[in-house]
Amino acid sequence: MHTGCPNGHGVRSAAMSTHAPSPNRWLAYGYLALAMALAGSYVALSKPLVAALPVFLLAWLRFGIGGIAMASWLRKPVGELPMTRNTKWLLFLESFLGNFLFSICMLFGVSMTSAVSAGVIMAAIPAVVALMSWVFLKETIGPRIWAAVACGAIGIGLLALTRHSPATTSASAADTSQMLLGNLLVFGAVLCEAFYAVIGKKLTGAVSPKRISALINLCGFLLMTPMGIFTALHFDFAAVHGSSWLLLVFYALAASVWTVWLWMTGSKNVPAAHAGVFTVLLPIATALVGVLLLGEQLSPMQLLAFGIALVGVLLATLPGRPSATAIEPHM
Repeated sequence: MHTGCPNGHGVRSAAMSTHAPSPNRWLAYGYLALAMALAGSYVALSKPLVAALPVFLLAWLRFGIGGIAMASWLRKPVGELPMTRNTKWLLFLESFLGNFLFSICMLFGVSMTSAVSAGVIMAAIPAVVALMSWVFLKETIGPRIWAAVACGAIGIGLLALTRHSPATTSASAADTSQMLLGNLLVFGAVLCEAFYAVIGKKLTGAVSPKRISALINLCGFLLMTPMGIFTALHFDFAAVHGSSWLLLVFYALAASVWTVWLWMTGSKNVPAAHAGVFTVLLPIATALVGVLLLGEQLSPMQLLAFGIALVGVLLATLPGRPSATAIEPHM
């Protein structure tokens, strides 16, 4: 990870990378895009899972399966420096906010609202990531990055407008209140995801992506264990269909292993606010899975909204003119 330097080399490097991204930068873009596409998929697919398994049990099993898959990643690589107290604190926050609270808010929220609605709300992630990276990492956000964020917001905003229908307005007060609570919980997950992106950017400079993935998963498992065990003692496992167990394995590996490693690996070479634009793929994938696999509706106007959101990703990644403004974090 290249950080801003007092002698000004960081500014020149950032300008050069903005003009012509290196092969490593393009590979990082691929990692970030795939991470968010997978994340959006498992957010949508968690809706049938929460219908089959209680939320706390589902989250606990997710961390447990992920921990088994990443057991060998816990070992400290040769040459990696011992973790400082600050790094350990950041690892805890990364897990508490990005794993523990995100899972609770997202799983309960999706159970109360639709996958497409969750996708609409999660479109706020790029803007929140950009704001947090500006506040906490002191990153300078260029006009093109803000334009990319705006495209994502406008595109999914159009999606939100098309959701209003007579069927929606005729819903009972109880259903409306439940959907409102679900939407608020999904927005809570948005805040958790934004903190996850910003904290992860700081962690990749001190700990390897694989070890970060394993450590924050282990911390999430420990945090969820009391509630997971209590729920398991009162749950009939035999009532769960075999397909739900297969979906659980995919959800656990995608949420705990694949997306975390892909995101941490990609964000090593991309500023947090720049990487945050790729989170627009999360709501797009969530809504598309909701339509294609869960039977929710998608209109031509909603397809246009997705196209505008994808323009934001192109604005953030295509080479541009050199700029004297650094986008790299000053840490």
